[in-house]
Amino acid sequence: MTKILDESCARFTAPQDLKDKGIYPYYRPISSGQDPVVTMASGQKALMFGSNSYLGLSDDPRLKEAAISAIKKYGTSCSGSRFLNGTLDIHLALEEKLAKFVGKEEAVTFSTGFQVNLGVVSCLGGRDGYIFLDSLDHACIIDGSRLSFSKVLKFPHNDMEVLEHKMSLVPPDAPKLIVVDGVYSMEGDLANLPKICELCEKYNAEIMVDDAHGLGVVGRDGRGTADHFGLTDKVDLIMGTFSKSFGSIGGFVAGNHTLINFIQNSARSLMFSASMPPANVATVSRALDVLTEEPERIEHLWDVTRYAQKSFRDRGFDIGRTQSPIIPLFVRDSTKAMAIVTKAMEVGIFVTPVVAPAVPENDAMIRFALMATHTHEHVDEAVEKLSVLFKEFGIIE
Repeated sequence: MTKILDESCARFTAPQDLKDKGIYPYYRPISSGQDPVVTMASGQKALMFGSNSYLGLSDDPRLKEAAISAIKKYGTSCSGSRFLNGTLDIHLALEEKLAKFVGKEEAVTFSTGFQVNLGVVSCLGGRDGYIFLDSLDHACIIDGSRLSFSKVLKFPHNDMEVLEHKMSLVPPDAPKLIVVDGVYSMEGDLANLPKICELCEKYNAEIMVDDAHGLGVVGRDGRGTADHFGLTDKVDLIMGTFSKSFGSIGGFVAGNHTLINFIQNSARSLMFSASMPPANVATVSRALDVLTEEPERIEHLWDVTRYAQKSFRDRGFDIGRTQSPIIPLFVRDSTKAMAIVTKAMEVGIFVTPVVAPAVPENDAMIRFALMATHTHEHVDEAVEKLSVLFKEFGIIE
């Protein structure tokens, strides 16, 4: 007898349909580090423009050595949560370092960035609170809000008029939290933090910025979006992840003592999840050192970013409103986007699709991301090959 849940799952055939068409673009195995040129499991070489390793540190020998040294001293796991037996001295040292880096009193680390937002957003506010979300906020922010007892109100992307209207309808004495991405992970534009901070002061609200894609990229020495706008003191909570610029995995949130103390003792994804392994903690700490010691990394990242943005625009690509190394190449058709990604791999270009239902069908795109280890020559090759494919599919002339 077939079980009911099996029958329900069997009706989900979207991946098989795409595989039958030869355009399934996910779970492509790589057998090398996240360098500008990667080796696929098949042995094929490809230019990597689908990675979030913005500073190119995930395969850096210094980070590898830091991880190895930490394993030798602490082992491979903490075997428990931070709340109980999983707090090491290096966790505390890293948190102090992170808080100083982003300009806050204290910080606390989680084992993944997803768990940060899941835990923080769900535990703040309470039954009488309100959470305001940008329509393009990351999935983990949305999932955290779903676990919260607060009322959740969404506003169109960066639409400050609608946000203010919704805030004006909320009881003045109710707890209010606005949660936005600093740099939006798909379209690469920035949150309108200056206006959001104005609204927070006007309506006595607090703001949390998910800076997963901003730290290491924007602001002084990569200190993030709040620093970029000169609003660090106005932003209450700054969240970041370690799987992008910091070449590891994990995440943190930083703020004043009152907020961090509450989060440490209330966020379920922190209290009931194993802590960051020693190797990851040491890797992030070393990455922070490299980031501050080598500002030329960020300078080169922005040089190659500006070069790529201009190259795509000159070829007629629609790259939207990007203000970062994340460059959306709009296709406006999900099937075409996946087909182009598949063909791009055949000619040695690794890019990723962003398609419905993750975005509306007319916003389907190919996400092109730069790293500090890319060169102008890498960009030239990618732009040339993608131009041929976009012309073939009638996206550009």
